[in-house]
Amino acid sequence: MSDVDLDISDEEKESTRTDFEKLKLESKGKAVEDKPSTSSPTTDVKKPIIVIVIGMAGSGKTTLMHRLVAHCHETGKRGYVLNLDPAVTNLPYGANIDIRDTVKYKNVMKEYGLGPNGGILTSLNLFATKFDEVVGLVEKRASELDYVLVDTPGQIEIFTWSASGAIITEAFASTFPTVVTYVVDTPRSTSPVTFMSNMLYACGILYKTRLPLMLAFNKTDVTQHEFAVEWMEDFEKFQDAVECDKSYNANLSRSLCLVLDEFYQNLHNVGVSAVTGAGMEKFFQTVDACRVEYMENYRKELDERKKEREAIEEERRRANLAKLERDIAESKGQSVVPASAPKKDVLHNEDDEVTDVREEEEEDYDSEADDDDDEEDDDEKLYRYQ
Repeated sequence: MSDVDLDISDEEKESTRTDFEKLKLESKGKAVEDKPSTSSPTTDVKKPIIVIVIGMAGSGKTTLMHRLVAHCHETGKRGYVLNLDPAVTNLPYGANIDIRDTVKYKNVMKEYGLGPNGGILTSLNLFATKFDEVVGLVEKRASELDYVLVDTPGQIEIFTWSASGAIITEAFASTFPTVVTYVVDTPRSTSPVTFMSNMLYACGILYKTRLPLMLAFNKTDVTQHEFAVEWMEDFEKFQDAVECDKSYNANLSRSLCLVLDEFYQNLHNVGVSAVTGAGMEKFFQTVDACRVEYMENYRKELDERKKEREAIEEERRRANLAKLERDIAESKGQSVVPASAPKKDVLHNEDDEVTDVREEEEEDYDSEADDDDDEEDDDEKLYRYQ
């Protein structure tokens, strides 16, 4: 083989080697692209938004829930419905989870001797003890859902001071983005005093739940809600509306409008009609805006509160462990009976012999009986010599 042929062969070998390296790098890059992501699927899945619908009795809350469920079906939004009203007779929509399947409202009234309101509150308290199972069911369907609509009773007390309301909101908020919707009866709120009463209820719910709150002014097909928005944005207009009323309630409302001016800044509002379906798109847009607010503000606060509780619990465990170590060191390996132990526990004498407390009590009883017999004999002798 000539030198020229040898040189050509080396060039071919070098070219072949270079092409092989390129092919190797391309195949490696493709393998990296085709490699599945190692991140857990739960972190990438968008969690559904929990919409808790709260409102006074007669505000059209259940009818609004029916309209929300129907709108989800019409627009292709994936919804999940919970009914937490144990006293409702006819439910106009189908509920995935219904409290009436678990708690019998009338049986609770009979068993505990309660009235209607007390029966509803007690039913919610009983149902709240198993609410972690409800959250678990929603978690299983989380990847398939966009919204979880929660209907509640007309008793506002559940979410202002009752324990069940706090359990429900905290259980949802610790797992999913949660929004509280307060339904306002718009025609009745044309009275400044009634409007202020609704705002005070909404204020109490906001600071009790610490969750994003939106006002849904219902029945806009009867009365438009622009007047309420003006009263919330400009307190002078509310002052002018309440000026003609000279009652004590009006004076109180006039004083509170300045106090709630800062409160209005944290509220979202939307006008809806449960009958005609007006405002449904704006309603869900406002819910999405509240979700962003939840992730930016409220979620951080919930995480901080959770860390604080964990720190307190860790401190308590350390204190108990330190106390246990001190008790073991002081006992020097001997048996230790806690000071809070009942009398039926065993006692140890100097010879480490176990003595039953019951036997000691029986001996004490016998000695007392003997003393009584001696006193009776002395009385008989005294009577005999008199």
